[in-house]
Amino acid sequence: MGGTHGVEVTGPRHERYDEILTDDALALIAELHRRFEGRRQELLAARVRRQEAISSGADLDFLPETRSVRDDPDWRVAPPAPGIVDRRVEITGPTDRKMTINALNSGAKVWLADFEDANTPMWENMIGGQLNLRDALDRAIDFTGPDGKSYTLADDDQLATIVVRPRGWHLDEKHILVDGQRTSGGIVDFALYFFHCARRQLAKGKGPYFYLPKMESHLEARLWNDIFVHAQESLGIPRGTIRATVLIETLPAAFEMEEILYELREHSAGLNAGRWDYLFSIIKTYRRRGRGFLLPERNAVTMTAPFMRAYTELLVATCHKRGAHAIGGMAAFIPSRRDPEINAKALAKVRDDKTRESGDGFDGSWVAHPDLVPVCREIFDEVLGDHPNQIDRQRDDVSVKASDLLSVDSAEGGITEAGLRNDINVGVQYLASWLGGNGAVAIHNLMEDAATAEISRSQVWQWLHNDVTLDDGPKVTRELVERLTDEEMATIQAALGDAFDADLFARARELFTQVALADTYVEFLTLPAYEAMA
Repeated sequence: MGGTHGVEVTGPRHERYDEILTDDALALIAELHRRFEGRRQELLAARVRRQEAISSGADLDFLPETRSVRDDPDWRVAPPAPGIVDRRVEITGPTDRKMTINALNSGAKVWLADFEDANTPMWENMIGGQLNLRDALDRAIDFTGPDGKSYTLADDDQLATIVVRPRGWHLDEKHILVDGQRTSGGIVDFALYFFHCARRQLAKGKGPYFYLPKMESHLEARLWNDIFVHAQESLGIPRGTIRATVLIETLPAAFEMEEILYELREHSAGLNAGRWDYLFSIIKTYRRRGRGFLLPERNAVTMTAPFMRAYTELLVATCHKRGAHAIGGMAAFIPSRRDPEINAKALAKVRDDKTRESGDGFDGSWVAHPDLVPVCREIFDEVLGDHPNQIDRQRDDVSVKASDLLSVDSAEGGITEAGLRNDINVGVQYLASWLGGNGAVAIHNLMEDAATAEISRSQVWQWLHNDVTLDDGPKVTRELVERLTDEEMATIQAALGDAFDADLFARARELFTQVALADTYVEFLTLPAYEAMA
């Protein structure tokens, strides 16, 4: 479609899309792209250089050049902003119309409106999601399901605060070009929401709030901060109105938590322990380093593993030292409304997880399903009482060294054929759903998103390329993975019956084996997956 301000929109203009893709909104995207795209590319190149050094034998450590930031006892982030002072329960999910209503009505304090890992970046999802958020703020949203059930919003004072998660720095938006160049998916998501919804949120006594994913350094946080400053100035919104919570979900970022808070301090709303992506990042970062960095199969790695305890305790201590929220991660277990036994097990595991987090000092935590909001709220209520958070609780007892974060071999558990099969099964099923337009999928009573799919395919790649022998069987080879994939495809087809889409699963299988068996490791599964999508 024709250009506006040097912008070309190549995606179709469906009904009401012109309400989002306005000339002024596209002008903001163009402005941010021209000013900041060069820095984004430089930072992505810096990631590659650091990875090459680690693969050649270097280890991550706390940065000597930023020691003065860590040692300065006086700086603090901005005080918590209206609507996100109390964050004891946060629900996550994509921005489709039904989820928008259910999440806002869920009883959670915050809804992470997700354009990233729980979302497939189909054009219709990205622009339709922006429409849904704006409609929700205008109270102009409803939904009627195929069964005739209707969904509408509760009263404003009962609704969760919207916090938007844009895409990470590594992802492009191929349907919006500026001067003939693809734009950053993260900038597009941020700019469209900020342009259309910032003032709407301010009118409700809140503000434009964000979750920032996949960052690997404080310089990447600095880039976001500069974008926030420029966008606020462009729209005449006071500096510091935007607030952002950073997901510490990469291993490099764990070594720069304080620096990340410092870079965003006037816009900071804290840090989140993005545990599943963090496990993926550990595998990815040390994928060629052999036995000392081999994780056991994914279901065996718990949050009580010493290296995971070091990560979460450092996060709480860092946040509270600087006056910031520390938000816990998502328990992947989901309840079943049809199977009481599965439901009881899921609730018990979620209860244990949230009890540990609240006891460690986290100010809130994530759930993926509305049925889990009450149990998470109950557990944090017991610790917080009438207090909105426990930021004042300092964790001076926490002392974490670089070696503690890197003690991956301290994790208990093995590598079995069942674990390899599970990785293949989940990876293929998730990709079939993702390619079909759904990025948050219940598989084997766990909520799977792109992060858990990344773990699945990365473990297969790491075991294959480090000559791992299964505890109960042969060495992991290409031939073994291909045979087990044949068998798991048959298992999936039998379980789904008439719902099995042969073409979709064939595409999913091809993509999974492409990234799991390739000689060269693909940094993100979603990169080739996005190119395979219209």
